[in-house]
Amino acid sequence: MKTNNYQGALQKPLGSGFNAKSTVQEIIAGIDLTGKVAIVTGGHTGIGLETTKTLSNAGATVIVAARDLVKAHKNLKGIANVELEPLDFMNPEAIDAFALDFLASERPLHLLINNAGIMWVPLRRDDRGYESQLVTNYLGQFQLTAKLWPALKKANGARVLNVSSYGHQMAPFNFDDPNFIHRDYDTLQGYGQSKTACNLFALELDNRAKEFNVRAYSLHPGSVLGTDLGREEPIELFKQIGTHDQQGKIKPEVASLLKTIPQGAATTIWCAVSPILNDIGGVYCEDADIAELDLGNIEHRYDDPSTIRGVQPYSLDHDNAKRLWDLSERMTGITFDIN
Repeated sequence: MKTNNYQGALQKPLGSGFNAKSTVQEIIAGIDLTGKVAIVTGGHTGIGLETTKTLSNAGATVIVAARDLVKAHKNLKGIANVELEPLDFMNPEAIDAFALDFLASERPLHLLINNAGIMWVPLRRDDRGYESQLVTNYLGQFQLTAKLWPALKKANGARVLNVSSYGHQMAPFNFDDPNFIHRDYDTLQGYGQSKTACNLFALELDNRAKEFNVRAYSLHPGSVLGTDLGREEPIELFKQIGTHDQQGKIKPEVASLLKTIPQGAATTIWCAVSPILNDIGGVYCEDADIAELDLGNIEHRYDDPSTIRGVQPYSLDHDNAKRLWDLSERMTGITFDIN
């Protein structure tokens, strides 16, 4: 019996009973999270906000980590059981401060949802010279998870969720030049490798942490209408992939196929609460189930979001996962010992 997901050994749909059209309300039905504590990064907008609302409505205490506090205060108004804290993944000291504040509360952490992310941005670097998508989408979550490890272990039944993307298929992780020092910057290559890193991190974290009853997952929300993830994307890119017309408007036939935000957050909630995942981890999920391994058998068309699915074997590779863990420790200056 396989006990880890290296090389995609466990990467097979379970027949969860849900699908691409399932909503958070369907997933959370009958689930009581009273007494549970969750952290949701970027939990004040898009699918992150929907995640926060859903967990709160089920009784959980939700700490929302946000960079834009003004926007967060506005969007979170009226939601019960929510605490708002500042967090900017481009600032490593801010990550440490956030984690120290939480640890000082001496609470267990049952759910860490690494939801915050950026996409289609021009080349930007943090003060260390690291590329912004790699930092925001991956290195920040590695550092945050490492710093919060004592609280995750204390929960005696925690889950870590990395909100990844089908975009991992755009690029494997470039170990030779992850920060585009010696190669021309390509924003989609940067995004792709950052999401591949999310998958590899969940894979390796689960294998190391499961003996402490902490499981990890990566997931693709789906193609979702109404988020602001693509706010900096040149409209020409949308036209090029066939989703928008020459006036820059999304084609009605494409819009009708996209997920709503409650559908987009469904896989996050499923990974957070589904009992059928109690004894399985390190898997990449989509459409509220474990995703299919993409061995070249899936035809992908950007004008048909239902085909934007599957997980690449390179993002579930044993050697890549261990190599990335070591590189992440060096880049962040953190030794993430799980014991």
